Amino acid sequence: MDEGRLTVRDVLALELVAPWDAEVVACPARLDRPVRWMHVAEAPDVAVMLTGGEMVLTTGLLLAGDEQAQVAYVESMQRAGAAAVVLGLGRAFTTTPEPMRRAAQRCGVPLVVLHRPAPFARLTEEVHARLLHGRFAALDLSDRMGGSLAALNLSGVPLQRLLDEIAGYAGCPAVVVNLAHRVLSSAGEPGALGDLLRDWERVSRQVARVLGNGPVTVGPDGWIVARLEARGRQWGHLVLFGHQGGAETGRVLGRRAAEALAVHRLLGDPVRGWEHGWEDQAAEALLADLASGTARPEQLLPRFRAAGLPVERRTFVPVVLRRADGEAVLCASVRRALDEESVAGLVARIEPDGAVAALLSIPSERDADAETDRLAARLQARLAPLGGPAVIGAGFGCQVLDEVRRSFVEAVHVADAALAGPPSGPVARLRDVRLRGLVRLLREEPELQAFIGRELGPLLGRPELLDVLRTYLRTGRNKSLAAQEQHVSRPAMYRRLQSIEALLDIELDDLEQLTSLYVALLAHDAQRGP
Repeated sequence: MDEGRLTVRDVLALELVAPWDAEVVACPARLDRPVRWMHVAEAPDVAVMLTGGEMVLTTGLLLAGDEQAQVAYVESMQRAGAAAVVLGLGRAFTTTPEPMRRAAQRCGVPLVVLHRPAPFARLTEEVHARLLHGRFAALDLSDRMGGSLAALNLSGVPLQRLLDEIAGYAGCPAVVVNLAHRVLSSAGEPGALGDLLRDWERVSRQVARVLGNGPVTVGPDGWIVARLEARGRQWGHLVLFGHQGGAETGRVLGRRAAEALAVHRLLGDPVRGWEHGWEDQAAEALLADLASGTARPEQLLPRFRAAGLPVERRTFVPVVLRRADGEAVLCASVRRALDEESVAGLVARIEPDGAVAALLSIPSERDADAETDRLAARLQARLAPLGGPAVIGAGFGCQVLDEVRRSFVEAVHVADAALAGPPSGPVARLRDVRLRGLVRLLREEPELQAFIGRELGPLLGRPELLDVLRTYLRTGRNKSLAAQEQHVSRPAMYRRLQSIEALLDIELDDLEQLTSLYVALLAHDAQRGP
């Protein structure tokens, strides 16, 4: 029973009514009509006082002995939209009046007779209390929920945080889907949520059957579907699975949540724009959980599947894109390249440096490296006109999600290292970054930082000599070429190299000392990288 929204069946099921021996003598199939109010009246023309949805209680004192009046009474109830007529037997009628019963059946108005004396005032009081309590409870929920969600929106929380709050109010899993029924975000108790996402194709078909024409639809089993729209455009649905409250509170939940989600979408992200903000956040949440290891692969698998990423018989390849000039890579450019090459993948930004990560899903029968190279070439061609060159780092191909986290770490590392020495091809892999990649991977280690100080200490305060050393090593110890790049004469270059040897107390012709110096210089330069 839904307090605040009762039906004729709900009223007849009240414990208070049981001793009165109620019998439905007409239209038993129409007991699910909503009851808006209870009205006690004996006047034959009571219909003029009704506005629809009332359950009318009468003893029929003024109808006894007049069959035409009985029929007219029932017909007036139909015109007024009364939910049902309850006739108390005993004073005017000892049995069900047949003309009233036939008229009620013909007009589609449920007719209930009470075979035992019934105090109408007690029933009216009980029903009105339930109706008013439910409505006040719904108003209170609307006020509390509206204020809480508005505060979250004003503080700029991500979609996931907002949906967590909605699921908390609903007390059940909450899922946001786009118009193709792909999951953009989900919240709720992990076990129940996992069961839904594991069989999402079947669940989404059931959601489609629940959808109604109104902004909020309350379906069976506590399923609530709210349309998500703003600026005259619909972009998805919010679905609450298994709300335990009544239909009235369910409608309030759906309306308030949909309003808050619309505001969140319109506020959007100035970088991404409101058109793709949620899709980006959904991909970010999935990839972040995968790369960080905060969720187990078996928990992520249904989420990937529900988001539309193919996962059966696939090779997963993480890819990271960075711009050498430090500018942000646009997710939209990467998505378009994926579409053009017919490659399935999730795309998301990596905060805060503007890099983009993509998890490619490639059919296992295809060559994953070749597919990645082809996509990288397309990306390079698309990104080249937008500014500085892009660096694309790829991890190793993974047949199972358990391996993807390690491959993601590799892709981030490779893209980072490749900034200092871009590969010859469109995409860099671990084998391409060699020693430079290893040094960059270890650049935060205290031992390596101490090594830099030991090897380069006296030069760290002489950036001009440090640059001479860098040029000398980069040109393969060719002093003439190094002098040209430094725009100095050869004698000047010799003198500067001698100064370096004196300051460091080394000989640049000693291969071991020179190698140690080279590694320290790579490590020093890595400190300045992303």
